[in-house]
Amino acid sequence: MNEEIEFILDAAKEQMENAIEHLMKELRAIRASKATPAMLSTVFVDYYGAQTPLSQIANINTPDPRTLSVQPWEKNMLQAIEKAIQNANLGLNPMNNGEIIIINVPPLTEERRLQLAKQSKSEAEHAKVGIRNARKDANNEIKKVEVSDDEKKIAEDEIQLLTNSFVKQSDDLFTKKEMEILTV
Repeated sequence: MNEEIEFILDAAKEQMENAIEHLMKELRAIRASKATPAMLSTVFVDYYGAQTPLSQIANINTPDPRTLSVQPWEKNMLQAIEKAIQNANLGLNPMNNGEIIIINVPPLTEERRLQLAKQSKSEAEHAKVGIRNARKDANNEIKKVEVSDDEKKIAEDEIQLLTNSFVKQSDDLFTKKEMEILTV
């Protein structure tokens, strides 16, 4: 196969892999039934004037499936962390005991579970859009390459196979997350 076409195929595959990686990251941040440190991945704390991810200024643990503990590396950051968690709109209520912050994760209501499943589906759809855009870009680039129509057709078929594979991967990730969310 033509080097230029192989380069286009590799670039498309890389874009599709990036879409799946992004989807996995977004799905990890969506809360299922038990507490995980990833639930706080969207929390940024004002750390000496810079917005810093919580995980870079504190140790986050799950002592049990319904509790998160946040232990800052600097005690003077307790109030700032507590405020950042409240402002993150995660529906969590942090309690500061002077040493660490304890967060009791309430069980999800049926309505909230359905909302989270819908949010997960939306993230999966965004990933599919990214995958399809990569396919479209690659097909457009292939049309510009100076090769026979047969080679172009073979390359387009290969891109379609890649697309189908990554779309299926996206669907599988969503299905797994949906089951995790809806399981009581």
